[in-house]
Amino acid sequence: MNKLAMTKGSGNIFADLGFDGEEAQNLQLRSQTMMAVEHWYRASGLTQAKAAQALGLTQPRLNQLLKGKISEFSLDALVNMATRAGMRVGLTIKPVATVKVARARSTAAPKKPTSSKTGQTRRAA
Repeated sequence: MNKLAMTKGSGNIFADLGFDGEEAQNLQLRSQTMMAVEHWYRASGLTQAKAAQALGLTQPRLNQLLKGKISEFSLDALVNMATRAGMRVGLTIKPVATVKVARARSTAAPKKPTSSKTGQTRRAA
């Protein structure tokens, strides 16, 4: 009898599927927004044509969303649709404990102090 190995997910299915971090985040946000718009449509009782009009879309475009064609929609377009559907869209940004950010170092030479009255460079005494 074979045993299945289980691996705990990261909380982002797209990251678990191998997408890089930035793309996985974008896909997750688009997916969540698409699902919210789809839920609004299903609960509205509207025809696709009427719902599309309310969202500022064509009916074929709404149909793409309902079929889950995520690559056809930008996050910006989806946020606009959700807003037109009467939803308040928010974004939560949290630091990731495992990511360390190095401080940027300036490679430019330090500036010499200038006189506030004349704008001329001061000379050392």
